[in-house]
Amino acid sequence: MIMTWVTLTSEGNAIVSSYSSLPNQLISAPNGVDYAYRDSGGEGGAPLVLLQHFRGNLDSWDPALIDALASARRVVTFDNAGVGGSTGITPDNVAQMARDAIAFLAAMDLGQVDVLGFSIGSFVAQEIALRRPAVVRRLILASAAPQGAAGMHGWAPDVIGAIGTPQTSPEEYIGVFFAPSSSSRQAGKEAVQRMYARTQDRDKATNWATRQAQYDAVCTWGIPDHALLQRLSGLRLPVLVANGDSDPMILPHYSYLIAGLVPQARLKIYPDSAHGFLFQHHAEFAADVEAFLSEPR
Repeated sequence: MIMTWVTLTSEGNAIVSSYSSLPNQLISAPNGVDYAYRDSGGEGGAPLVLLQHFRGNLDSWDPALIDALASARRVVTFDNAGVGGSTGITPDNVAQMARDAIAFLAAMDLGQVDVLGFSIGSFVAQEIALRRPAVVRRLILASAAPQGAAGMHGWAPDVIGAIGTPQTSPEEYIGVFFAPSSSSRQAGKEAVQRMYARTQDRDKATNWATRQAQYDAVCTWGIPDHALLQRLSGLRLPVLVANGDSDPMILPHYSYLIAGLVPQARLKIYPDSAHGFLFQHHAEFAADVEAFLSEPR
């Protein structure tokens, strides 16, 4: 049974609850995985499904961003296989992560969807759109890189030292996800506060085995192979590519590369921001996403 978290006014109008108050739900898929997810409910075109970053779970999304996105359409976040509150084992490759995500979409019976993939989620999003082109209407790739791109075979030592260890502090997270400027760091502190404002019914933390498997997938995705770049020419749908101008984890260079390889791509680089640009510039990014999703084909 699938439920959405919607409140009705006395006039019978639906109000979508804030992401911070949405319940964690589970749905069983034919692949044997029980997927944890949150669903904003509501209407407004194709549902927007979000794919999370390395180590991230349902609580790693900035509620301010999700609320802004959900003001115009239904938004669904979920933990892929083995991540957070979902059962199963986290694969060590992006192809299987995409198959697991497709199984979730089928179980939810969402029909055609828009997909927003962030970081490793952007890798999975590319693979979903290539494998099941009829399922994805429009694609948003945030802090993304194409498979086989030179220089993507693993992250820089300072990035690994900050987020690739069993325990990561808020300060280390902010150091990678936000730019060095005082304004960006302040935005990072505010985003972290919003993420941790929820104290009840939080998602299960991502375990070390999942983090290792995800990093194996990242490294495999980044093995240099120029021929694999040509796969992106198969994306025959509108694609929005976005990143922060100071991302140390997935350099903005890769956003330009994707935009040059995808026939219907458009690109936006956000100033004074890094890997977490979509949290720092949450209102602007949500407005850009909505404009992109709403425009005629």
